[in-house]
Amino acid sequence: MRARGPIACVLAALVVGIAPPALAAPGPPGDPEWWFDTWNVPSLWNGGARGQGVTIAEIDTGVNAKVPELGGRVLHGKDFGAAGGDGRTDHDVKPFGHGTAMASIMVARPTSRFNIAGLAPDAKVLPIAVPLRGTNDPKAGGDHLADAIRWATDRGAKIISMSLGGSRDPSHDKVPCPDDEQAAITRAIGKGAIVVAAGGNEGQKGSPVEEPGVCLGVVSVGAVDSKGAVPAFSSRHNYLTVTAPGVNVPSLGRIPGEAFSGNGTSQATAITSAALALVWSKFPKLNGRQIVARLLATLDRRTAERDPAYGFGVVNAGRAIRAAVPADAANPVFAPLDPFVAAVRRPSTHLAPPPVAGAKAAPPGQFAVGQMPTAWSSRAWTGVVMAVLGAFALVMLAIVGIRRSRRFAALGPDAGRRPSQARRDPDAPPIPTYRDEAGLIWHDLSPPPDPPR
Repeated sequence: MRARGPIACVLAALVVGIAPPALAAPGPPGDPEWWFDTWNVPSLWNGGARGQGVTIAEIDTGVNAKVPELGGRVLHGKDFGAAGGDGRTDHDVKPFGHGTAMASIMVARPTSRFNIAGLAPDAKVLPIAVPLRGTNDPKAGGDHLADAIRWATDRGAKIISMSLGGSRDPSHDKVPCPDDEQAAITRAIGKGAIVVAAGGNEGQKGSPVEEPGVCLGVVSVGAVDSKGAVPAFSSRHNYLTVTAPGVNVPSLGRIPGEAFSGNGTSQATAITSAALALVWSKFPKLNGRQIVARLLATLDRRTAERDPAYGFGVVNAGRAIRAAVPADAANPVFAPLDPFVAAVRRPSTHLAPPPVAGAKAAPPGQFAVGQMPTAWSSRAWTGVVMAVLGAFALVMLAIVGIRRSRRFAALGPDAGRRPSQARRDPDAPPIPTYRDEAGLIWHDLSPPPDPPR
């Protein structure tokens, strides 16, 4: 039996106290959505980039469509759990509601209570619930991630966002990505979709490789803070694609009227998916390959080769929309998959599953994290992707085994005190907290109830 659980990515937060002077960025007092300022998001919206015409399939715990701030933004999706349904119920057993939180980061409309605004407010979320650890439906019918990807593709999702992952064990399998997942991802890309997945929160635990982020063609996402630095928790990978805001990110809970804030590559994945929706809504005639190429061509800290901490660089939605980028700009994420996408488009053509190639090791001492297991490098970094009608680039994937386990990933040491803690009434009741499957603490941002009179 293969169990899954979402990569929950929230670590520090506080009860909202007395509101300080208005902030330029939306979000609760003390927890602003700082990337709105970094990218000047209001000007992007005013320029016509609001995510309109883009459907983001969110594969997660489901989304509570009754949360008022999500009204009109959540489509009827699919629930692969035992009870079935349309994905509009969040099965997370804790109030923070992982799936609802990610949807709010992407499409929420702000209200006076928390003022949390989704980055792409005119996009639509297609919720797809799969059985995950940490939910009330963890083992219904086994693993359904590949099924969910195929279902999203067939319903016309332009972006498939997966803020989840499962650690890989080289002693249990011989392929870098489960065959069913790779086939589903290849098919999705062949039909024009973009697939995005979390890189993981195990940077302080050796950065074990996670699928589906390791799968060929996936935009794999790590986290950065407001200063552009990669936090210790964000996993380092030779296949990482980009990094995006993933520290001090506020989100709505699955229970209406509640909100939380914290850190993780789950949030970074949701923000990257929403950023792609903004770009696509501004350039609706571009295809998925060109949208990803535009994102990659305009990254902050952009590099020609992947950095294990940053990938190719840091997402900058403002530059991705404003910059002049050639229509034929390079897309090193899709290029290695091209011969296999071609096979999908020509069913009579047979190609073996995508092989795997090694990636250059990081410079010694560059990152304060454990190295990948020795057995990995000796047994797995061996293949070369052979291109149809010519030679293609080496595929930067890590060979790992598989014991699929979608789980909440603990972020390690406490993230420290937050500014809003200092504003909280010292006589107020303790801040409610909740512990997820891996011991990660979520702090409630909701105002405490009024004291009895």
